[in-house]
Parts: sequence; C-alpha cells; structure tokens
Amino acid sequence: MNIARKLIYAASNGDRWFLCVSENPTDVFVLHEPNGPSGGRPSRVELSTFLSSGADCPERLALLGVIGSLVAASGATVPASSSGPEPGAAGAEPTPGEMVSPT
Repeated sequence: MNIARKLIYAASNGDRWFLCVSENPTDVFVLHEPNGPSGGRPSRVELSTFLSSGADCPERLALLGVIGSLVAASGATVPASSSGPEPGAAGAEPTPGEMVSPT
C-alpha cells in the first residue's frame, strides 16, 4: 500500500508529524514519528482525533496552517454578504410529511 506523506511539524527533540493519505483518498491521518533515542514507535492518529486534541500544541497549529494554505492557494474567496440560501440548502427536498410553503 502506498502512503503519501507531507511533513507538517518537526519538534526540537526530533519528533516529527506527517499528514498522510493512503491509496484510498478518504484515508487521511497524521503519523507521529518519535525521535530515535526515545525508543517510541511511530503511531497513526486519526485526523479528527488529532485536530480535536491539544488546542495550542505546535503540531496541531502547524497542520491548521497547512490546511489554511491550501485554501489560500486555491484563490477561494468569501462573498461580502450572502442573500441566497446556505450552501446545500437550495436543492433540499422536504422530508415526507413536511409542509412546503408556497413562495
């Protein structure tokens, strides 16, 4: 199995964190490689777990910076104001039994 990885943070003690994706593009995770002298083993951390832990830890902040740079690089913009429905709501169908108000 091929796993692509991108270094997101290298600590001064030699620990490193990588953003990884396997051949299945929905399999995205963080790989922590501890420094050699610690004797630790590399560990896989699910992305949701990694992002929800340690609000101010530098490796988490580094990953958020990588994610933010992807958005900035895409040239995505946010409209100043939105008068339309929220994203995804425009094509929503009423659930069975739900009243549909005339427009």
